[in-house]
Amino acid sequence: MSATQRPTGFDPTLVKCIAFDADDTLWHNERFFKLTQDRFAELLAPHVDMPDLDARLMQAERRNLGHYGFGIKGFVLSMIETALEVTENRVPGAVIADLIATGQDMLRHPIDLLPHAAEAVAAAKARGPVLLITKGDLLDQERKLAQSGLGEMFDGVEIVSDKQSHVYTRIFADWGGAAAGMMIGNSMKSDVRPMIDAGGFGVFVPHDLQWDFEAAEAPVDCPRYTALPDLGSLPGLLGTGG
Repeated sequence: MSATQRPTGFDPTLVKCIAFDADDTLWHNERFFKLTQDRFAELLAPHVDMPDLDARLMQAERRNLGHYGFGIKGFVLSMIETALEVTENRVPGAVIADLIATGQDMLRHPIDLLPHAAEAVAAAKARGPVLLITKGDLLDQERKLAQSGLGEMFDGVEIVSDKQSHVYTRIFADWGGAAAGMMIGNSMKSDVRPMIDAGGFGVFVPHDLQWDFEAAEAPVDCPRYTALPDLGSLPGLLGTGG
């Protein structure tokens, strides 16, 4: 996406509270999952010929969301489950140990902010209260927020099991209501569409990598939908900077 897409006549003064997604909106996340998934394929290559290994892993992840939720721990457990399934329980214990160690490395990985992240949050604070709304493992998300250096900029932090319209309705009820709220994120499925369904504004900021689970059609004809090329365009959208 090369340009801002927003309805003609968008009035930023209608927005009273702005929320950001965390992973792959403010800091990198999916690339570490991709590297780990590549390692998973390398580890299993000597033990099974499975051209659709990625698809099998995705099936396990989808199947396990209700058990483990979103995050690294559920991803590692899904890799282990998939390894057992595709090798008919013949996968060596050393491979399982390597997968666990790789997951632990992911949980220790330092935070790498995306370009313009801090400036975007500052621009949002010039408009009003700013929230962080993210899903995933509680301890891991708290760690990443603490390491990001952005924690003190948020007026509220919500770590939720999933992002649906009723979740946004509940959260924004304490901040003037969803109709005066804006959600900014890289997931059309989790950040944009459910926020618009709740009556608020949804802003899509794409990331180079995206988990297939988060794909959804853009609500291009919706007057509360905006697409930005990156976070550097947010101050201009909000009228709080260049």
